[in-house]
Order: sequence, then C-alpha cells, then structure tokens
Amino acid sequence: MKYLIDTHILIWYIEENMQLKNKIVREIENPQNQVFVSKISLWEIAIKVGIGKLQMTISFPDLEDFLVANNFSIIDYNFEHLKMLLTLPFHHNDPFDRLLIAQSITENIILITDDNKFNLYDLSILN
Repeated sequence: MKYLIDTHILIWYIEENMQLKNKIVREIENPQNQVFVSKISLWEIAIKVGIGKLQMTISFPDLEDFLVANNFSIIDYNFEHLKMLLTLPFHHNDPFDRLLIAQSITENIILITDDNKFNLYDLSILN
C-alpha cells in the first residue's frame, strides 16, 4: 500500500506518542508499504519549530536522517496538486492540511491522519 502521513502523525511517530494507534504504527513500519512524507509537512514543522510552537526530541537537521533511516519517501508538491487544491471545498481551513488532501487525491494515496475534518473530503483515509 501507499500512504501519505499527515504532519501530526509524523510528529507523533517521531515522538513515540501514545496517541498514535498501533494499527497506524504497523502500517508505517510494514516494509511492504511505501510511506510518503510531504515537503509540505516538512515546511510546516520547520515553521513551527522556528517560531517556538513545536519542540521535538530530535533537532530539525536530524529529521532528514530520521526519515531516511525509517524508509520514508519524500513527496514534493506540484502544479497538479495545486490545481486540485483549487477545487476543494473549504471543510478545512488549514492550508497545510488542504494541500496534503490535494496531494492524496491527485496521487491516489491513502492519507493517514487523526483529523476528523479530513473525512469530509472524497479521499481514502486511514485513521
């Protein structure tokens, strides 16, 4: 399976947060799955770390090594994702989440999230 993980799921995974469901951890760690992290999530984390809104147990520079060591694939956003973004209804106002939703729909990748607002969109979700 192919999965795109939401930013907070990535943070919870890094931090080994107990709120992260075991079934999600199993899917992320299953070597038969391809798990994507969007550059949008990395941008969001960088912003939040930079303004002091987020602290993590690993430094931002070490995040790249963490992603490589845990077999995450990085997905960039492109014009097709932005065109999809323009068609999305405003069930969700967070610009980072809206672009993740657009990427998931465009790439036909299951989105792993814990955000119930994502259920209002026509996409495949694991939560």
